[in-house]
Amino acid sequence: MDIEKLHSAIAAMGDALESKAASPGGPTPAGPPLQPGMLLWESGIYYMCDSFTNESTKPIVNWIIEKNLLPDSTRPKELTLVINSPGGSVHACFALIDTMKGSAIPVKTIGLGMIASCGLLTFMAGAKGKRFLTPNTSILSHQYSWGSGGKEHELFARVREFELSSERMMEHYKKCTGMTEKKIREILLPAEDVWLSAEEAVKHGIADKIVETY
Repeated sequence: MDIEKLHSAIAAMGDALESKAASPGGPTPAGPPLQPGMLLWESGIYYMCDSFTNESTKPIVNWIIEKNLLPDSTRPKELTLVINSPGGSVHACFALIDTMKGSAIPVKTIGLGMIASCGLLTFMAGAKGKRFLTPNTSILSHQYSWGSGGKEHELFARVREFELSSERMMEHYKKCTGMTEKKIREILLPAEDVWLSAEEAVKHGIADKIVETY
C-alpha cells in the first residue's frame, strides 16, 4: 500500500468512528470533569467565605447578572447565596446588595458559621421569607466604623461619607427588619457590638427561619 492509500484508509477509519459516536446508539464522548465549585455554580448556589472587598464580591455580582441573562428556559427560579464572613468594605457590600435587589431571580440567603457586619447586611438583603440561618451561626451587628487621616478638607469629606454610609445602613436595617430607628439603635445598633444567637436573629426580624438542611 502506497502512502496516499494509507492516508486515505486512516481518514476513512476516523470518519467512521466519528459517525458512530454521533449516532443515537453510539457512545457519548465523556466531557471534561467539573472543576471544584462548578457544580454549585451551575446549580445556582454560591458560597461566600471571605471578607467583603471589591475583589471578593465581583464574582458574586457577575454570577447574579449572568444567571439573569440566561434564556427563560434555562434561568433558575431561585439563587442561593451562602454567607460565612467576618465583614469588610461597606461599599463592596452595598454594591452586592443592590445587585441582589435588582435581580429578577429571587436570591435566598443562608447564614453559616458567622455573619458579621457586612456579612449580616448582605444576609438581611435576601428575599423575604428566604433568609435562613443554621443553628450554630453567630451573628454580629454593629455601627459603621472607619478610620481616616489627611488634610482638613479631606477629613471633612470623609465625615460626610461616614454620615451617608451610616444613613444607608439604618435605612437597610429598617427595611429588612421592620423595626423603628429607635428600636434598632436600642437593640441592634447601640454603641457597643451586639452578638446574637440564631433564635434572637429570628426574633428581631433579621432572619426568617432556622434550618438544619437547605
